[in-house]
Amino acid sequence: MFTQTGLPATIKDATGIEIAISQFSWKGFAVKLSDEQERTYREKGYLLLPGLFSRAEVAVLEDGMAQVLKRDGPEVARERDGTVHLVYGVHLFDDRLFALSRHPRIVEPCRKLTGGEVFVHQSRVNAKQFHGAIVDWHQDFGIYHRVDGLPASRGIVVAVFLDEVTACNAPVMCLPGSHGEGVIEAAVNPDGEVDQAARYRYDISRDTMARLVEGFGVEAVMGPAGSMLLMDGNLVHGSSVNMTPMRRAILYINITDTHNRGAFDRPEYQAARDFSPLESLDDDCLMKWSVPGELEERVCE
Repeated sequence: MFTQTGLPATIKDATGIEIAISQFSWKGFAVKLSDEQERTYREKGYLLLPGLFSRAEVAVLEDGMAQVLKRDGPEVARERDGTVHLVYGVHLFDDRLFALSRHPRIVEPCRKLTGGEVFVHQSRVNAKQFHGAIVDWHQDFGIYHRVDGLPASRGIVVAVFLDEVTACNAPVMCLPGSHGEGVIEAAVNPDGEVDQAARYRYDISRDTMARLVEGFGVEAVMGPAGSMLLMDGNLVHGSSVNMTPMRRAILYINITDTHNRGAFDRPEYQAARDFSPLESLDDDCLMKWSVPGELEERVCE
């Protein structure tokens, strides 16, 4: 069970593991993954914690995302129609998103899973709006190893859902267990004129994907707004075009341990330079931006 202070009511996540989601104390929130959850993460390469952030907290993060989506610098990657696809370095541009990157519900599980202190290597938001583009099959660590020189796969992709993610609005799809393959060599950086989002991605070849899917299968990761996904940096994943007007916004915080540093050529918004260990803020750190009286209990719908 995902333990926290308060009453021990539970639900089951998509993997059948129970998660405590009851009334709790905002201060001193205890964050601890169970042995079973850690085992699931190690075996499958990902773990979903549905409804981990409250509606009020999601509203705060939504406001932070709205601000960074207004940016017009080189950190913004756009769709063909000019709408925003990705914004990189979001924790550098908004205080609410900076607080999220230091949130104990993120920092403490990542410390446990990496076995030590951690820092943020990259953050971004993928708005995935109507006709939001495909994100082809890839591994995040494959990028960071080849492009940024991170030496070891000791990173975690943290994804916080700002919308309900369903089978209809282009959920993240992954190959459970594929992280055990290590960095897949049959991956190529797209040639020619490509958008910023795909420039460093190193998409996995079709023949290799056919082999991997036959061996590992494919799972779609779905859950309510406020859910948090923890994903091994070597897990093969991607998403299709969003063919619906139902937005699928996800905030990503990519974390690795403080000894896992590269020699970076990319700008700081794509490869952060602050290697200092993350210090957890109070569990209610996001609520300073919430409208008074709108604090809600954590819920899973």
